[in-house]
Amino acid sequence: MLRSAIFATTALTIAAPVFAGEVNVYSYRQPELMQPLVDGFEAATGHNANVVYIDNGITERLVAEGPRSPADLIFTVDISRLAEAKAAGVTQAVSSDVLEANIPDAMRDDEGHWYGVTTRARIVYASKERVGEGEITTYEDLADPKWAGRICTRSGTHVYTIGLVSAMIAHNGIDDTRTWLEGVKTNLAKSPEGNDRAQVKSIWAGECDISLGNTYYMGAMLADPEQSQWANSVRIAFPTFEDGEGTHVNISGVAMTQGASNEEEALAFMEYLSSPEAQQIYANVVHEYPVAPGTAPSDLVAGWGSLTPDTTDLTEVASYRADALKLVEEVDFDG
Repeated sequence: MLRSAIFATTALTIAAPVFAGEVNVYSYRQPELMQPLVDGFEAATGHNANVVYIDNGITERLVAEGPRSPADLIFTVDISRLAEAKAAGVTQAVSSDVLEANIPDAMRDDEGHWYGVTTRARIVYASKERVGEGEITTYEDLADPKWAGRICTRSGTHVYTIGLVSAMIAHNGIDDTRTWLEGVKTNLAKSPEGNDRAQVKSIWAGECDISLGNTYYMGAMLADPEQSQWANSVRIAFPTFEDGEGTHVNISGVAMTQGASNEEEALAFMEYLSSPEAQQIYANVVHEYPVAPGTAPSDLVAGWGSLTPDTTDLTEVASYRADALKLVEEVDFDG
């Protein structure tokens, strides 16, 4: 492993003792999504994984804690968060034959600072009763006046929405994306609120006809006795961009912190996440798309339809994050 100079700043936490056979993780991922992987890692390696679940601000926390941070790894969703952590100097480059064999070039940092371990598609949930199959085919369609008063979505400032807006900028430029956002806002059935599952509930309740969401939420809803009726009221559509590219995808990823004390165990966890066992957990339990070559999605996920991912470089998408947030605020999307 290659390590750059330690990022020095005032630490807010006292230094954690270093225990052999342990790895300390800061995670944006929800506990129910992480636990099967933690259990698998501990069973496979004999190491213990201590996970702190954080809603926001992992990079800021690592900057504040500096070299005394107890964290060895960060787990996060969205390429912009991984790029942000690297730019802040709180990650280190990792070289691993296992990771390079299991994770495609497009899904990892070219300097080894982060590795994508799954992909998820940002798709449309459409009412089975009120939206015909094939009625919506592109993201640009969401601004069509025919959807006036028929769209539900979560906040425009949420990382998932910003990721899609960033991808739209990459495809269509800032001016056209601003016009598109204004059109989508005009078509909203109500002000943005709640999470992706809440939007599907709104479709089931008749408050709107289509919403944006990540694919894996369908699996989560189907597994819940109450939410399964929401899920069964919609179908998944895989929109593309009008220029012919595929469906917008983002990643969940992992990075080793700059001040990692348990590097050997941290690397073992990273490599485990790319293993066939962990990739199958991601596929069958978390309902995401594996990245390791030769690892297929679950039968449930495959049954939702064929995914052709957008090939736009994820680091390019991440580079438009500030522009995307500015546009969302300019059009007062959540207002």
